[in-house]
Amino acid sequence: MSKVLIIDDDEELCDLVSEYLTVEGFETEAVHDGENGLKRAISGDYDMAILDVMMPKMNGFDVLRNLREESALPVIMLTARGEDMERIVGLEIGADDYLPKPFNPRELVARLRAILRRANNEEGDDAASEKLHVEDLEISASARSAKLDGVEIGLTSVEFDLLTALVREAGKIVKKEDLSENVLERSLSPYDRSLDMHVSNLRKKLGLRSDGSERIKTVRSVGYIYTLV
Repeated sequence: MSKVLIIDDDEELCDLVSEYLTVEGFETEAVHDGENGLKRAISGDYDMAILDVMMPKMNGFDVLRNLREESALPVIMLTARGEDMERIVGLEIGADDYLPKPFNPRELVARLRAILRRANNEEGDDAASEKLHVEDLEISASARSAKLDGVEIGLTSVEFDLLTALVREAGKIVKKEDLSENVLERSLSPYDRSLDMHVSNLRKKLGLRSDGSERIKTVRSVGYIYTLV
């Protein structure tokens, strides 16, 4: 049974989400302020966290920034509907996904399960044992790790799967629609910036090659390509 930490100062919402997730087979615990939420998230007792933005003591962005210094715990952020900046900032600092309030509980469960599948590496034996090498980049599917020149890159579960999908097709364009279906496990929406932000985060973490070239390039209106020298 997966254990989910809910960090939100809206106690009524926490009760409703906890009740729904319990029926769906999750174990839940709720914390109603950012400071205590961060402590619980860092404890290592959870498989997933649902994190609100606006909270007392410490807001959700600061919770996530501090959490990412110590943990890759998968996180879904709850944002205000229509607040694009909240979503962009959340993804930039390491959220795996986001949902605008109010949200459909079924959508929340679908997002949770998709992220947990990635984090738990629910793939076949061949895929799980796969190792990919492209120039100075090495990806281990079984360890869910990526290394540049032997140094591990800290990636979220979404970033890891996105990088793997691009590297498997290195030198070829991968359509945004396919990445959304295969990595985020949902159809691409015209207003969903998630893929763009995850790719932006990957670029920052991978850095430029020694010759100054980008590793991941955008093919406008089509998708992305992991380039080869």
